[in-house]
Amino acid sequence: MKIILDAGHGYSTSGKRSPNGMREYEFNRAVAELAKELLESYQTTVVSFAHSDVRDVPLAERTELANKQNADCYVSIHANAYGTGGWNSAGGIETYVYPSKPREALALAQKIQRNLISSTGLRDRGVKTADFQVLRETKMTAVLVECGFMTNKEEASLLRTPLYRKRCAQAIVKAIAEQYGLRKNDKIKQYKVQVAFSEKQLAEKLAGSLKRDGFNATIIE
Repeated sequence: MKIILDAGHGYSTSGKRSPNGMREYEFNRAVAELAKELLESYQTTVVSFAHSDVRDVPLAERTELANKQNADCYVSIHANAYGTGGWNSAGGIETYVYPSKPREALALAQKIQRNLISSTGLRDRGVKTADFQVLRETKMTAVLVECGFMTNKEEASLLRTPLYRKRCAQAIVKAIAEQYGLRKNDKIKQYKVQVAFSEKQLAEKLAGSLKRDGFNATIIE
């Protein structure tokens, strides 16, 4: 399954920051990185980014990338803002789908919204619709998530913390896993140790010790 994670905007995007200077992209990028790491622990998942640390990738370029990769799912991650740049009381989390409300996108958005509210305890602003380009021009299931308000002093403080970012990533990934029935990769890495002895008795002694400790041990002559 191909998943595109899109950290909205870029480091240099003008205006996209909290009143005390946190760039929105800092939060978006951190959540996307954490979500990618979590998603890659599931079987048959391939995760790519639509954003770049070097520049604010144009929206058309982001959606074109997703379409060319024939992705199955596109999740755009954001932090919200309200007003003219100062602190205010607007707060909470909301998730967006395209106005036509595609069935799969709506189902995914509802799962993301539910998991985010449960994980963070912030106000539930619900699942909404919007004619955002990343929702309109993508050919796969696409949602856009607003994970809290940069212009709310309490929420801005949360957006800066590693714990809150981790909770958001976990909630998004949990929803994707639920939506698509993803299964954890249960393959365990194994490492072999080989030791050579000149006397068989010494080899048998070590093998016996390893077996008592719960390891498989084989003597090869």
